[in-house]
Amino acid sequence: MVEAATSLGIDELHTYWACVCAPGSAAPLPQDVVKTLLAGLRLNVLETLRYLHQKQPSYAQFEAWVGERNGGELKEVSLTRLRRALAGEAVGAEVGNLERVEGLTADDLAHWHEHGYVVLRNAISSEAAETAERAIYDFLGMDRDDPESWYRESLGHSIWVPLLRHPALVANRRAPRIHKAHAQLWGREDLWVTIDQGGFNPPERKNWPFPGPHLHWDATLAEPHRLELQGIVYLADVDEDQGAFSCVPGFHRTLKQWLKSVPAGVNASDHARRTLTMKPIAAKRGDMIIWHHLLPHGSSPNRAQRPRVVQYMSLRPTRFAYTEEWKS
Repeated sequence: MVEAATSLGIDELHTYWACVCAPGSAAPLPQDVVKTLLAGLRLNVLETLRYLHQKQPSYAQFEAWVGERNGGELKEVSLTRLRRALAGEAVGAEVGNLERVEGLTADDLAHWHEHGYVVLRNAISSEAAETAERAIYDFLGMDRDDPESWYRESLGHSIWVPLLRHPALVANRRAPRIHKAHAQLWGREDLWVTIDQGGFNPPERKNWPFPGPHLHWDATLAEPHRLELQGIVYLADVDEDQGAFSCVPGFHRTLKQWLKSVPAGVNASDHARRTLTMKPIAAKRGDMIIWHHLLPHGSSPNRAQRPRVVQYMSLRPTRFAYTEEWKS
């Protein structure tokens, strides 16, 4: 017998819990609803699945864990917005009226349509970016000015930094310019920001070669091809040779035809890694790169003198079209 929903009053959360902890007891939620649900409750997808699979909590325990992830407090105004959105009601931008917020220019939008990515300049202030940068150094137990500290075991052989809820990163997720730019690209304001991690890519060394990720997609290659956005905020200046985010510009427009050229029996992702060349995107502290998820992309080896320090972030509307079949 599956427990009834309790204190938060969000039926979709109970359904999500039941699908993971009591398989077969409830019909799965649509993928877009799951993403909105978790983003609206300020939950990271991987940490939530890990908790549910490892702990197999009761629903009451799961709700308590959701509260703990949010510092013991979920604001009623945020819960109300989420309930209304999941019920199909219209909701505005989380950060308020965007009408007077400066977003992407006409040239930016033209670049987006042509190349499938855009650099949002000064997405956050330089001060906000530096505060978040220092938070990542502190989390890793590193000194920004001591190169020997950049390779400590706290990082491991990875560029991912599982820092999710530091106040500096939380504040950046509410930057009005970021919400405005995504609203322009999606054509709507009912957006939900992901709770994603940070990144730290130090200069390569003999005993610390670049670990990736290399060229890849975080999207299915199955048709129909849909719109979804991904993003990365540079928390310090990043030159082209400094482990910069890299992509194949314009590939969102040619992907369908390119797939027809992949030899029979060859995996498309493997073929892409062998044949495509990515372009590294340099940008300044506080700039955000937003890209179409159909662009092949990845990080790059850092052959400069300073680490690349970043914050990952995406925004999606409440409901959006997606392709269920997974094809790589």
